[in-house]
Amino acid sequence: MSTPEPPHLQYPTDYPIKVVGRAGENVRAQADAILAAHVPDLDPALTTERLSANGNFVAVSYLIRAVSEAQVTALATDLKACRAFLMVI
Repeated sequence: MSTPEPPHLQYPTDYPIKVVGRAGENVRAQADAILAAHVPDLDPALTTERLSANGNFVAVSYLIRAVSEAQVTALATDLKACRAFLMVI
């Protein structure tokens, strides 16, 4: 018996994205610039920034309104290519 394929997302949809980098490396500014290129209607009110307990890392979380799988794929590719980010989730 084969495993059923997981359901695909229905677009447009709310889509969470998080980037993590070292504190002091302008993580937020770099992430904002990449997100702005892919999500023209990015709502800053749906963005949060959190410093790690020891202050070594910063996590920036976004909630975007994704309009297509191609948009999400291109965004993830550009975020992963940025050396300032240790993780893209």
